[in-house]
Amino acid sequence: MDEIIESLKEIGLNGYEAKVYLALLKKYPATGYEVSKLANIPQSRAYDTLKALELANIVTGSNTKPVTYSPIKPKELTKRYKRKITSTLDFLEKKLPNVKDDYTEPILTVSGTNAIHSKIIEIIKSASKEIFIEVWSQDFKYFENYLFDAYNRGLDIKIVGYDNFSCNFGTVFCHAGGREIEYSLGGKMIFLAADNTEGIFGKTQTNKGDNSHIIWTKNEDIVFLIKEFIVHDMYLIDIVEQFPEQLKYFYGKGMKKLKDKVLGGNGFYKIH
Repeated sequence: MDEIIESLKEIGLNGYEAKVYLALLKKYPATGYEVSKLANIPQSRAYDTLKALELANIVTGSNTKPVTYSPIKPKELTKRYKRKITSTLDFLEKKLPNVKDDYTEPILTVSGTNAIHSKIIEIIKSASKEIFIEVWSQDFKYFENYLFDAYNRGLDIKIVGYDNFSCNFGTVFCHAGGREIEYSLGGKMIFLAADNTEGIFGKTQTNKGDNSHIIWTKNEDIVFLIKEFIVHDMYLIDIVEQFPEQLKYFYGKGMKKLKDKVLGGNGFYKIH
């Protein structure tokens, strides 16, 4: 009975109204005095509640003395509120997006390795079309099965993997860099873009203990940039694999000339 009362409250009735309606379903027609006894509420509140329900067309009162009350049928009540709720939701669906024309999705920080892995798994499980991910082998093992499930659901899975990376599903690009990149960046980076609508980037592990953190967002402009970053790494990895000697000739070992040109010789970053 308590569950029914709570459900009636969820559709808009207050506690007294829910109890009075249920009491009338048990015995009707009934006087206000009888209702107060059946519903186990004060007699004064019973009369106030019956009047409110009568105004709401949930109960009807007779023209007799004393006045007796009868409830509308449960099917009629649920049908009425179903229409009301549907109408309200349709209205909100149309109007809420217009409350703030320049609404942008929030950009949030997720900290700690466990929380980061949980967020990544959540994104993978909710994706429906594609997942682009750039990840280290040490992190990949925590959500490999979830990515495999997504692959079996028909999602397009594209992966850039670091540090002796191995994967037997999806389209995989293995980055030759490992410890050098981890050292230069201060930790293991991860990038993920799902369905062009949700993405993350940041460090899942750092060289300073578990102060790892990522940025998570559904801002589609930022998700676009994350995906483009991963895609361009894929381009570069494939080019390096196809033309290693030519690139070494033009840019030197480890593309030093290109790095010096981009970073000015002031930073260490292994391109591939």
